Amino acid sequence: MNHIKHILVPFDFTESAINALDYALTFVGFENDIKITAVYASTSPITSLEEVSSEAKFVSLVASLNKKTKNVPKLKMVTGEITNVILSEQNFLEADLILMGTMGDSSADTHLTNTSKLVLEADCPVLSIPLETTVDTPKHIALVLGNEEIEHKSVLNFLLDIARSFNAKVHVLTIYKESIYKEKVVVESNEDSLEYYLEHFYASHDFEKNQDIEQGIMDYVADKEIDLLAIIPRNHAEKTKPSEGRLTKLLTLHATVPVLTLD
Repeated sequence: MNHIKHILVPFDFTESAINALDYALTFVGFENDIKITAVYASTSPITSLEEVSSEAKFVSLVASLNKKTKNVPKLKMVTGEITNVILSEQNFLEADLILMGTMGDSSADTHLTNTSKLVLEADCPVLSIPLETTVDTPKHIALVLGNEEIEHKSVLNFLLDIARSFNAKVHVLTIYKESIYKEKVVVESNEDSLEYYLEHFYASHDFEKNQDIEQGIMDYVADKEIDLLAIIPRNHAEKTKPSEGRLTKLLTLHATVPVLTLD
């Protein structure tokens, strides 16, 4: 993978965090020279005893997952509020990807807030892994696009990196509510970029009508057996009015497959 050299995994020894770490190990594989750093954030001071104990527990856990990687995953414990710690450590470690576990609507309000904040504020792609995820390597990726031009087309390089690594097909999805004519005209400006950046991994551009955009995406995921959903958040848009990231939040919290936010 040319664009991924260091993955940061928010980690707290919970089931969702362990699931994310397990996914990260499979995602990296044993041939790629990619570092994995699990970052544990604590709001209270961390004692030397706690650090030694957690490190031993982490080493044992990684061994139990029984997945070989070129670089041994590391645990880093930091004092501070979780979202601030992760955002700061991503910058400090120069991580190319944040890979985090999610628990959906059943999780506590604080977890929902932390998840949404990380996804929308991180200065790198974020891959959210639902607890119920069963597929480790993506073979069918769906990239959700609206009727806006892709402002920073270079984000497609990151998606190409993943598609190439797993020999996965990328299906582009546009959900429309009413007339399809305008959407087709506007999206046409993206076609050259999709074909250029995604190469032969670009499989199709599908248009689906649904008054509920989120439900339309979920139906598509189920019908096409999609195992990774990608979205380009518009909360940092420059050419058009930035959005609040509502759809990104909903997909991150409700999707039953991993969600990759490209930023």
